Amino acid sequence: MPAVVIANNGDVPEFEGRMTFSVFVCVVIAACGGLMFGYDIGVSGGVTAMDDFLKKFFYQVWERKQQAHENNYCKYDNKKLQLFTSSLYIAALIASFLASKTCSKFGRKPTMQLASLFFIGGVALTTFAVNIEMLIIGRLLLGCGVGFANQAVPLFLSELAPAKIRGALNISFQLFITIGILIANIVNYAVGKIHPYGFRISLGIAGVPALLLCFGSLAIYETPTSLIERKKVEQGRAVLKKIRGVDNVDLEYDSIVHACEVASQITQPYHELMKRESRPPLVIAIVMQVFQQFTGINAIMFYAPVLFQTVGFGSDAALLSSVVTGLVNVLSTTVSVVLVDKVGRRALLLEACVQMLITQCIIGGVLMKDLKTTGTLPNGDALVVVIMVCVFVAGFAWSWGPLGWLIPSETFPLETRTAGFSFAVSSNMLFTFVIAQAFLSMLCHLRAGIFFFFAAWIVVMGLFALFLLPETKGVPVDEMVDRVWKQHWFWKRFFNDEQVVEKGAVEMIHPHLT
Repeated sequence: MPAVVIANNGDVPEFEGRMTFSVFVCVVIAACGGLMFGYDIGVSGGVTAMDDFLKKFFYQVWERKQQAHENNYCKYDNKKLQLFTSSLYIAALIASFLASKTCSKFGRKPTMQLASLFFIGGVALTTFAVNIEMLIIGRLLLGCGVGFANQAVPLFLSELAPAKIRGALNISFQLFITIGILIANIVNYAVGKIHPYGFRISLGIAGVPALLLCFGSLAIYETPTSLIERKKVEQGRAVLKKIRGVDNVDLEYDSIVHACEVASQITQPYHELMKRESRPPLVIAIVMQVFQQFTGINAIMFYAPVLFQTVGFGSDAALLSSVVTGLVNVLSTTVSVVLVDKVGRRALLLEACVQMLITQCIIGGVLMKDLKTTGTLPNGDALVVVIMVCVFVAGFAWSWGPLGWLIPSETFPLETRTAGFSFAVSSNMLFTFVIAQAFLSMLCHLRAGIFFFFAAWIVVMGLFALFLLPETKGVPVDEMVDRVWKQHWFWKRFFNDEQVVEKGAVEMIHPHLT
């Protein structure tokens, strides 16, 4: 039984197609790019809680931890330690723009292969690092891998998937990120007692998903859109038939060809992005990334072991608590996979804003009341914090986490798709860097108030989603302009169709005036 695109209005033709085994294989292999990213998020926070790692590279931080009356909020406040985590994201920011060019010129598949090679090089350097300089250079290479993967994989998934299940398949990228975080947390917990090189095992295992992507990508198809865009028309039609599982792909093929013809007229896509009609998807793409980071999620996921130690858990217990939050993250992302193409994007985002706001306020309130500069939380309060962190992570995992990548990957027209999505990736990396670099210092200075800082941002993003974010459920990626942006109460003003019609009428009646 073929799956078809459910149109928002009856006069739009439906594209035939079904979920095929070929698409499944492509999705799983491509999503290993998310596994790389997720494992790195989890491992970087875990090793910074390991004494052997701190003694080797950040001795001052380790000394501060040994003090009898250490400051709960400031014991990890070290610029170099924050740079270890955040340097990756500066490299990813720059790499995303290079990846945009690679995606357009060579395709999504070679870009993913480059991502895996960068990542493998970074893993080698960080695993065998003997000084902080070698460690940071390795992180920069990892960042290049993340930048290339985060640019190529969501685009690959959105272009490969049938429109009816595009949301679910695209969210597999985020699902694999959460799986990567969980695996990293489990590995960190397992090797925490292996002295003095347990942290090197954690860092080295990051090469596994990179190898899976490197060799697995040899077996997957390039997207039909990328092939046709690069003038490989017959190959594009053949791949489209294979991934849709039907012979009649004429409507979708013609739609892609038309989009490619329009895109081929654009020689400077970044210049095109600055035009008025390109602003709606560009603004949405950038704002979604900013909001995703200002939920506070990466602060919690990067530094979960550190955070749990701050509220009174020992080192082993802190790592175990991170495993629990990682498991919640994975299970909750599957909720998004099931619901995103049924209830839509906006409903998930708005519900999660309420959930995350409540949990951030409770965490902040508990810490403000009971966690002083020294000492630990009472056991009951510490348990409340862990539960609230899990509820917060659950809300994020079925909303702003996966949809922060899904929505920008599906809303740009083809002529600005790779360039526009590079802005989304670079914005994500920039604000991830800002949060990663600033969180421990903010925790030191704002103390429990940091959670109210993030709560205020959640209010802003909820209002944005309510009034300015359009619904994109079930709309083919190459029909977003006509069926989404031109129909939205606010964004339609950026598409002045009346002037175009009037100009055409003038040219017909008074051709000498044009």
